[in-house]
Amino acid sequence: MSDYEAINRSLQKNLKIQIMTKKKLVILTGAGISAESGIQTFRGSDGLWEGHDIMEVASPEGFEKNPELVLDFYNQRRRQLKTVKPNAAHIGLKALEEDFDVTIITQNVDDLHERGKSTNILHLHGLLTQARSTFDPELITDIGYKDINWGDMCSKNSQLRPHIVWFGEEVPAIFEAVPICKRADIFAVIGTSMIVYPAASLINYVPIRSPKFIIDPNIPDLDYNITCIPEKATVGIEVLQRKLKDLR
Repeated sequence: MSDYEAINRSLQKNLKIQIMTKKKLVILTGAGISAESGIQTFRGSDGLWEGHDIMEVASPEGFEKNPELVLDFYNQRRRQLKTVKPNAAHIGLKALEEDFDVTIITQNVDDLHERGKSTNILHLHGLLTQARSTFDPELITDIGYKDINWGDMCSKNSQLRPHIVWFGEEVPAIFEAVPICKRADIFAVIGTSMIVYPAASLINYVPIRSPKFIIDPNIPDLDYNITCIPEKATVGIEVLQRKLKDLR
């Protein structure tokens, strides 16, 4: 074996070891990280979404009562999503992949983490850019930013609906999120109030000794040993990056 081949093999071996030993960083994100991109919450102080009661536009009962209203509501959300871009916080999470094995668990239904180039994302509440069959919930279709109209059918000739978890529906992805959190070496929360369940319960599955961080301008009252970064997401991500340097 030549010296060049020996050096090359040694470099490859060291690279594999480095990849294998990256700590697992799990990040739970919520509406706050997307707000700085211009994603509106659409929910006012009176509890209404765009003048609608939540149950009218985000529940199975609402869809059964007035499917065209519900479809239009999410069509508007999808059109708006097309006009915004990932912000510095989304980009910053991608950068963390250089030093950590990063998994993002998000409550958001936008695709800004995907467009920010993060590679391992779990959507708890579904994704706006997908539609699913009302007959077979496992039949999911990528639709991008197109509208879903009444009469649009899946391959099994059943009406399409937004691939969104509505109020009163189960959150099947939570069963995938729990074991991810159990294996977390480090856990961070960005832009979520930690009061929406079942996502808020995920921190309970993180090992006690794993460092925990939260980035939010309004830090909730949490009974956890957690490092608080009271900043908006785009500023807080820079603080988090500095703090994580000593934990690599």
